[in-house]
Amino acid sequence: MSKLFSVLSWNVEHFKGEPQRVGRVVDLLQAQKPDVFALFEVEGGDVYRALVETMPGYIFQITEGAQTQEILVGVRRTLTAFITQRVEFRSGTTHMRPGQLVAVRHGGVDHALLFLHLASGTNPRGMGLRDAMLERAFDFRRALDKSAGGRGKARYLFVGDLNTMGMDYPFDRSIEADIELKKCDRYARRVAVGMRRLVKTHDLTWSNGSRSRIPPSNLDHVYASTNLKFRTFTRPDGAAAEVAVRGWVNEADAAKQDAWIARYSDHSMLYFELHD
Repeated sequence: MSKLFSVLSWNVEHFKGEPQRVGRVVDLLQAQKPDVFALFEVEGGDVYRALVETMPGYIFQITEGAQTQEILVGVRRTLTAFITQRVEFRSGTTHMRPGQLVAVRHGGVDHALLFLHLASGTNPRGMGLRDAMLERAFDFRRALDKSAGGRGKARYLFVGDLNTMGMDYPFDRSIEADIELKKCDRYARRVAVGMRRLVKTHDLTWSNGSRSRIPPSNLDHVYASTNLKFRTFTRPDGAAAEVAVRGWVNEADAAKQDAWIARYSDHSMLYFELHD
């Protein structure tokens, strides 16, 4: 198989201000050499300026609206791509982030990449908003199939901080995070959808550090249509994966992980490559 293009997704917590941190993040991003990338929680114009100055080989687009945390997308200029903001993924809530849809044409074939930053929170409202937006993301495959010429034809994936953290509820009615993910996986496998969650090199992608009372969590994911092929990476246990998690998870001990989180973000990056 040969590489078509690479993709990177990264939630950079409260990404604004402090020029030194902005510079560190942009340098690390550039070192990954992604063809398409999305940064979540962008809050300041200084981020855009740093990217434009440091990565002139890319075009950029950022979401707009009443929300304070934006999604910024970059696409390498050598790719043919069309970027649109998808407000339906706000789930009727004006302060939620819209999705960013990047349509990449390679070899005459269109690939639809939807970047999402879904609602957080373990209360019923948070999980309800996530559930509604995830179903819309899965169902979007059907609309793309119609444009592509029939069922199962569209080449589609969505990726981002999906915040799959479950729900806290009294009277033994809580829903664990892994149950929320299982529901998503079951919906993805439905014949009408034909998608699957890609295996990552590390399951846990978020951490607030070793002193936090909240344990590291599995929040960032890639769901892809089954007609897409990906480069293979290796998990620590030797098993195959299709998404490389890069960041604090790769540090050797808790002290180094804490240092990485302080320098960059509480989320690790997701990196993957589409192949023909």
